[in-house]
Amino acid sequence: MNFNFQNKIILGGLLMAFQFTIAQKKEETIGSEVVNVVKPYTATISDAFKVPETAVLDDEGNAKKENVKYTIFSFPVASTFTPSKGKAEGVERTKKARMFNNYATLGFGSYGTVNGELFVNQELGDNDYVGGMFRHLSSQGGISGVELDDKFYDTSIDLTYGSNYKDLSWNVDLGYQNQIYNWYGLPAEFGNSLSSNDRANLISSIDPQHTYNNFSAGGKIAFTEGILNKASVKFNHFSDSFGSVENRFYVKPTLQFDAFDQFVKTNFIVDYVGGSFQNNYTNNNLTELKYGYTNLGVEPSFVVQQDDWTLNIGAGLYYSIDKENSDNQFFVYPQINASYKVVGDLMIFYAGAEGGLQQNSYSDFANQNTFLSPTLGIKPTDKQYDVFAGLKGRLTNNVSYNVKGSYKNERNKALFKSNDYSENASNSAYGFGNSFQVVYDDMRTLSLTGDLKAAFSENVSVGIGGTFNSYTNDVQQEAWNLPEIQLNANVDFNITPKWYAGATVFYVGERKDLQSNTRFVVNNTPITLESYFDANAHVGYKYNDRLTAFVRANNIGSQAYQKWLNYEVQSFQIMVGANYKFDF
Repeated sequence: MNFNFQNKIILGGLLMAFQFTIAQKKEETIGSEVVNVVKPYTATISDAFKVPETAVLDDEGNAKKENVKYTIFSFPVASTFTPSKGKAEGVERTKKARMFNNYATLGFGSYGTVNGELFVNQELGDNDYVGGMFRHLSSQGGISGVELDDKFYDTSIDLTYGSNYKDLSWNVDLGYQNQIYNWYGLPAEFGNSLSSNDRANLISSIDPQHTYNNFSAGGKIAFTEGILNKASVKFNHFSDSFGSVENRFYVKPTLQFDAFDQFVKTNFIVDYVGGSFQNNYTNNNLTELKYGYTNLGVEPSFVVQQDDWTLNIGAGLYYSIDKENSDNQFFVYPQINASYKVVGDLMIFYAGAEGGLQQNSYSDFANQNTFLSPTLGIKPTDKQYDVFAGLKGRLTNNVSYNVKGSYKNERNKALFKSNDYSENASNSAYGFGNSFQVVYDDMRTLSLTGDLKAAFSENVSVGIGGTFNSYTNDVQQEAWNLPEIQLNANVDFNITPKWYAGATVFYVGERKDLQSNTRFVVNNTPITLESYFDANAHVGYKYNDRLTAFVRANNIGSQAYQKWLNYEVQSFQIMVGANYKFDF
């Protein structure tokens, strides 16, 4: 304790003496001194020493390393650790719907309607398969106000056999179709000049039944390697109950290969159609009508892709041989289209110009209008060009759209027009204003089409679409039976896992037709067919994976509209049926 106290006294004394000395030096005065400037001051920069590009290390760590030899002495160690087994997290899996190879559908409805379908498909070994399809749709008629029989039958059967291999696949097909329709569309003023008894006797003498028969055979083959990519061939024999006969044969091979770093594709077409009608409508049914056309075509094209651009450049070269009139012609068509991804898949702009030679046939016309007279003139349509542009893409992941505008130029465009009539017609089946002919005209068509599709969820999907047309004719007064406006909409939804429903609605605008009673006066004033609105709906119940029951309702508004002049359709219709899926 004394030693520390003395040290503190001594240290304190030394600090006081040091402070007193500094204070004395601050009180001394500073004398004056004269400074002579010889030259201005010039600042200088000291030389910089550049760091060498390769640093030189002079550390002891750069010394040569000594080789060290070591040995590990291992000995066993007993372990009592036991790892616990891992357990996978459970994942709830939805039950996968079972897929069946075959199904059968049967339904019955108003107007004595029967609808049946049967589809079967069976694999034969690892590669081969065989399949078949049977369809039947019929109605016993009964449209209010119709004086002739209006029932119809449509039955078809198709068979196929094929094989699928690694390098190729092929199949052969056989088909037969029988259709029975009636020319029941008499004009409203028919028989007004006759007495009631004479009119009744005339109508009772008319047998309006008309039968079509169609037999087809063909096949397809496709290769995964080689120049020949695919080929198809088909033969079609079409006839009716009035002695009309038509044969059609076509073969279409496709070659593809790479040339100059471009993908080149070429279609070859051989398309023949020939036939005859026993009668001529405008010549007292005494003159036989014959026709025969062979169209030979080649369509080369190649695709160029660059960033977001895709360009398909091609052309169509056709040579048409008119067998009956010895009038052969050569045609050249553009086949160009391009697309550009403006905003990825959200917005794609596309445009092009395409054309082609369309082979018309009695079979194709009858599929569009079953009330034709067996007295037609058949010739191909020269589709000179169809210039179009549009936008398509997605508004969201579940909503897609497509808007397109086009301008089409066609020569020998086929139009359906009503036949003129007389009460004393020599043909008692189709000569009373209850049938249609085919007329041809050079036409330009300006079109705007658009559609919107949305799938809001797995349970709800909707779609709407429309087409607006403007026609310009060279010869005919109007674009007969072609509407300027067509609209459609549909919705499908699953109510529960068992119940589902859907509806379709479509609107067809006004059309024009022309028909005259040649017994009195020729009337050249076109007739306007009113626009119509048609709504259809269906409801189904899935009893199990195999059996489903359904109810369908057509023409819910029960509109008595005319699809063709004088041909009123069935009003409200309802059908009840079931679908059964199975495997052998």
